[in-house]
Amino acid sequence: MTKVRVMDHPLIQHKLGYIRDKHTSTKEFRELVDEVGMLMAYEVTRELSLEDVTVETPIGPTTAKRLSGKKICLVPILRAGLGMTEGIHKLIPSARVGHIGLYRDPETLEAVEYYAKFPSDIEERDILVIDPMLATGASAVEAITAIKKRGATKLTFICLIAAPEGVKALEEAHPDVDIYIGALDDSLDENSYIVPGLGDAGDRLFGTK
Repeated sequence: MTKVRVMDHPLIQHKLGYIRDKHTSTKEFRELVDEVGMLMAYEVTRELSLEDVTVETPIGPTTAKRLSGKKICLVPILRAGLGMTEGIHKLIPSARVGHIGLYRDPETLEAVEYYAKFPSDIEERDILVIDPMLATGASAVEAITAIKKRGATKLTFICLIAAPEGVKALEEAHPDVDIYIGALDDSLDENSYIVPGLGDAGDRLFGTK
C-alpha cells in the first residue's frame, strides 16, 4: 500500500518558502533545491536497515553501525530532477545514479521515454526516483514504469511540491511506491501547472526562463 508523506520539518518548509518566491535568483534557487533534497533524503532513508560491525577507536574496539541490505540508486527525471540529486548524493555518496529522460508528445500529451541509463544491477537496488514537481503525474508514472521494466522492485518517489491530481495518478498506477512530498498544493490550473506551485522548476534551476 502506498505511503504518502508530506514533510512538515520547519527547515524544509522555511526553504520551500524561498524556493516559491519569484524574486529568488537562479543561484539561490539551485542552492535551496539542493539543500531541501538533502533534508528530504534524511527522512526518506530513516528506515534503512543497519548491521553491527567492529571498529577500532583511538581508545579501543567497539561495536558500531553500518548500512546493510540493498544498495541505493538515485534516478532523477531529466532535467529538473538533477537539481535535487546532488544534495541527496551528498548524504548517500555510495549511491549509484541512473537517469531517465521523458518528453511530452504534443498530440497525445503522453510522456515518452527518450533516454535511460541505469546501473547493471538495478534489480538489486532501492531506487529513489527524483523530480521537483508532481503535477499531472504522467512523467512520474511513465518513469517508474520504465524502471520497473528493467527489473527494479523497490521504488520511492521524492518531490518538492505535488498537486492532488498527480498524487492520485501515481498512487493508482503504482500503489507499491512510497511518495515523499515537501508540500501538497491546491490543484492544477488549465495549463497543468501546480497552484500556487513555484513555476517551471527546470527553467528556474538552469536559468532558461
